[in-house]
Amino acid sequence: MLKILVTGGLGYIGSHTVVALQEAGFKVVVIDNLSNSSIKVLDGILAITGQVPEFENLDLRDKLKTQQFLRQHNDISGVIHFAASKAVGESVGNPLLYYENNVNTLIYLLQELNKKKSANFIFSSSCTVYGQADVMPITEESPIKLAESPYGNTKQIGESIIKDTCKSNSNFNAIALRYFNPIGAHTSSKIGELPIGVPQNLVPYITETGVGIREQLSVFGDTYPTLDGTCIRDYIHVVDVANAHVIALQRLLKNKHQDNFEAFNLGTGTGSSVLEVIQSFERVSNKKLNYKIVDKREGDVVSAYADTNKANSVLGWSAKYSLDEAMDSAWKWQQTL
Repeated sequence: MLKILVTGGLGYIGSHTVVALQEAGFKVVVIDNLSNSSIKVLDGILAITGQVPEFENLDLRDKLKTQQFLRQHNDISGVIHFAASKAVGESVGNPLLYYENNVNTLIYLLQELNKKKSANFIFSSSCTVYGQADVMPITEESPIKLAESPYGNTKQIGESIIKDTCKSNSNFNAIALRYFNPIGAHTSSKIGELPIGVPQNLVPYITETGVGIREQLSVFGDTYPTLDGTCIRDYIHVVDVANAHVIALQRLLKNKHQDNFEAFNLGTGTGSSVLEVIQSFERVSNKKLNYKIVDKREGDVVSAYADTNKANSVLGWSAKYSLDEAMDSAWKWQQTL
């Protein structure tokens, strides 16, 4: 069994990817500092797969401990790097936290991996690297414009650092997966999105409002140049995202990549407005959601949805789940909490 390191592996997307990796026959080692996750996620992974990944409570900002860990685990065949801060709004208010947590940790990882004879690296990137794109849908060749937030900038910087590492070392292979808006939960309802404190993402705020934890959902603006005036995003089921990481990793392990740095969009190819997501929730839950329109939020782009042709044809991956299926899984997960 090949050993794969997953950083941030008890987080939302990380935990679903750990499940997908284990189901694909990989041995998984997880690093997580539990700053935005829970050790109880290991129980959910065990319930689904029948096995618990090896776990290390480690903060990648500690360079020495990161070095020691990677030297101890020198038989790792690939790394999937999720560990990062990820809220657009929070990054605007606390940019230095985001630069330290998202950039420094990446550098520490790459410095050690770059010493190996060969390395396979999957980077958790984001559609925020495109900024406010001029043309929809967004392709991988769309211009990388000025980031709309410090979070988006850390992903642009991260990709640049990885690209430069690949240029300098032909044995360093990397794929950046630029996902749009992952939502939903595992179909077993054993793992899902588990925000600590007030949710920063739309769907958990919707489900927490639906279940009565939150009094009301705030919709940030209804005067954008869209059909209903609310922002448009490409909402993709988290299980689809997780499966893409396994496919991308296998692409590198089997030497099927065309360049030693590649990037792929992960989305459904369909944009949905905030109000359409609310309507989807109301359909699957048979509940009316209490929401109000408030002022626009700094750092939000108007519209972002993916052109998925490259991921479909080159990577051999496509999204399987619909918006309603994703919302239904998120609602079922919320009701187990």
